[in-house]
Amino acid sequence: MNFLSVEQLTKSYGERLLFSELSFGIELGQKVAIVAKNGAGKSTLLKCILGKESIDSGSVTFRKGLPIAFMEQTEDLNAELSILDAVLDHDLPQIKLVKAYTDALASNDEALLGELYQELTEHQAWDLEVKVQQVLSVLKLINLTQKVGQLSGGQKKRVALAKVLLSEAEFLILDEPTNHLDLDMIEWLEQYLSASKLTLLMVTHDRYFLEVVCDTILELSDQTIYKYKGNFSYYLEKKAEREEQAQATIEKAKNTFRKELDWIRRQPKARGTKQKARVDAFAELKKVASQRLDEEELELPIKMERLGTKIVEFHKVSKAFGARKMLDDFSYHFQRQERLGIVGNNGTGKTTFLKMLTSETAPDKGKIVVGDTVVFGYYAQDLIEVDPEMKVIDVVREVAEYIPLEKGRQLSAAQLLERFLFPRDMHYHFVNKLSGGERRRLKLLRVLMLNPNFLILDEPTNDLDIFAMAVLEDYLRLFQGSLILVSHDRYFMDKMVDHLFVFQGEGKIKDITGNYHTYRTIIQQSSKELNKELPKATAKALPTKSENKRKLSFKQKQELEQIELDLPVLENEKEQLSNELSSGALSNEALIDKGARLGQVIDQIEQLTLRWFELSELA
Repeated sequence: MNFLSVEQLTKSYGERLLFSELSFGIELGQKVAIVAKNGAGKSTLLKCILGKESIDSGSVTFRKGLPIAFMEQTEDLNAELSILDAVLDHDLPQIKLVKAYTDALASNDEALLGELYQELTEHQAWDLEVKVQQVLSVLKLINLTQKVGQLSGGQKKRVALAKVLLSEAEFLILDEPTNHLDLDMIEWLEQYLSASKLTLLMVTHDRYFLEVVCDTILELSDQTIYKYKGNFSYYLEKKAEREEQAQATIEKAKNTFRKELDWIRRQPKARGTKQKARVDAFAELKKVASQRLDEEELELPIKMERLGTKIVEFHKVSKAFGARKMLDDFSYHFQRQERLGIVGNNGTGKTTFLKMLTSETAPDKGKIVVGDTVVFGYYAQDLIEVDPEMKVIDVVREVAEYIPLEKGRQLSAAQLLERFLFPRDMHYHFVNKLSGGERRRLKLLRVLMLNPNFLILDEPTNDLDIFAMAVLEDYLRLFQGSLILVSHDRYFMDKMVDHLFVFQGEGKIKDITGNYHTYRTIIQQSSKELNKELPKATAKALPTKSENKRKLSFKQKQELEQIELDLPVLENEKEQLSNELSSGALSNEALIDKGARLGQVIDQIEQLTLRWFELSELA
């Protein structure tokens, strides 16, 4: 069944053509992603499809009566609504009943409650309310009475995602759905969308997400669409084949073009009997031979200050905000060519750690020693702060006109921009004309131009397209300094780091050798072991008391024994809460409370599982 047909769609802004005569269709159950370079028009294409942007020509046709939900990159939510009201802001009978039931509960109108209870049962709206609580719990939207206007940008994004997921729509159109989600949320969303029968059209730069969820890739390139019937791996393979074939076609055309050019030149200028068909064919041949496939590489052999023997040292560092611990007696010495990834839930101290590292925030106890030769380059999440009326090349020249390279060479601002995927025709564009990804790339360029030897990147891949990310990866692989990476892009993290700091909360940091995939494997394996072994309480499942006495301190032994007692209790509570939420017998208030508690229990289980694994290794 055809859900969407796009025919001969063309869109331009003035003289700038975004895409021309695009045609494609989406069938029932398909999960389709659009990939393209920043500024190519991905988000504009989605808006054109939904009628939120005008088109120059062509047509867009949805199946009649098809329920559609759209999540934009920027949230468009009513700031005066509570989280719960914003999520339920849909024109659906079931949701209207849930809202009415909530109002009746607040006013204690028993007669109305009785009527609504029956209607909720007939419309099977109890299932919807349970689903609401489950989605909000996973997305960690706990205080449901909080106003949307009081939320952070990341929280608003999660509210918008929850609203779309609970819309009961059959066709979801999502623009960067994984932005501002932590890693657990992204993995849950992957599983949810993969298992669902929903039809999807989305734009995302998360390459693992593309791999797991999508069955069709549409590449928007050269103002046209290339369709690949497969996941991200298949797309990469077939794209490479297409480019090889295109290159072979161009090379063949160039060889023929040289022969035809020689023939054209040898013809007498006044000769009127020249073969017109051959001359016309020559014009077409010239067009093909003149094509140039993009071979974008980012090679920046910038001359870097050599790191000394002392890099950065943390000596028994502690930091807290009130009763909330960020670091607790933490010690660590950074090494040359360190490649560290940082993961952890929001609020566990990741940003505070980076600010202490760069001396922006002082520790409460202990000391941080920075080597004399260290030059920090810190890329933060916020957008570049420059005059929006500045030209792109002036933003670069503000840092330096020329950049010193190895072996005494230099690189001009214009050359550097080109290597950072800003072609010459963009150098005199104003900053306010750039896309979000282009602004982030420009900011990253300025950070690297400072010639750092200790690079700190906080979510560098947000809003970058998959092509720019591949280029950044190439650069970082050749980077000879120390690197710290905070990212929710698991693909990027897996390729760039060799060990992780896992921020567990309460000032605790666990150092794991390996990349993000290693970390998730540890979590999954230890969780399976605990679920299987702890209820049995056998001597084989856990270290014996005599072993604990030999290899664990008394305090650690007590902590391990307490975890072994607490985890089965929490697992039982988790199962009980899940059953109660699925029963349909709870009041609205009880659903909210138990949904919030389920989220807390899941967090506690993960933290205690990690600690149990650590103590068990010692034992």
